[in-house]
Amino acid sequence: MEARQEQILRWIVEEYIRTAEPVGSKFLAVKYCLDVSSATVRNDMVLLEDEGYIRSPHPSAGRIPTEKGYEYYLRHFMEDKRTVEETGRLSAAIKNASSDETALKTLAKTLVILSGETAIVAFGPDWSYYTGVSNLFQKPDFQDTENVQNISELVDRFDDVVCQIFHAVSIQEPKVFLGQENPFGQDIAAVIIKYRLSNHVYGLIGLVGPMRMNYAKNMALVQEAREAIDRMVA
Repeated sequence: MEARQEQILRWIVEEYIRTAEPVGSKFLAVKYCLDVSSATVRNDMVLLEDEGYIRSPHPSAGRIPTEKGYEYYLRHFMEDKRTVEETGRLSAAIKNASSDETALKTLAKTLVILSGETAIVAFGPDWSYYTGVSNLFQKPDFQDTENVQNISELVDRFDDVVCQIFHAVSIQEPKVFLGQENPFGQDIAAVIIKYRLSNHVYGLIGLVGPMRMNYAKNMALVQEAREAIDRMVA
């Protein structure tokens, strides 16, 4: 992929994450002050579409990322979006928790506030808790009847999915589950990390949302959540 096409793909992903609206060539040329015409940008977008990185949701629309486009973005353009405010809120949320279970539930609720997504937490592979599910139903990505039904079915399967992925998640860094191979659902994205409460007790904590989620921010949040748990048990 040429450098300009790569940059155009990045902008399409980031603009779509921000607005949930298809992104057009003229918009990109003007907003990013490109030294080429919108027609040239449009040609680059055609090539990206031919390669399967973007698609048009309907005729005469701009373009949106495909699963392949998101995967390319995750491999090449991730940045740590942690802020001092968010770091402080996650640590403070569990500072005076009366039990591990209370701390984990509180941490999940705080992640919902900071991310606008759905948070899940598992204590070992046998106990799980989720909160912020209403955020999924409010996303523009899930407004049609079929998607609402799929999300409802997903909620019913949360415990099974957590068991399924438990041993596939690392304690070192968040794992992103995306698209066709995602046990949460092909239109869903999940950012999950493993934490340790003791030498023999591990769990998962993470965020679930549309493929259009803010990956950089959410990966940073779940990483900080795991670090907050580390500080709690130290």
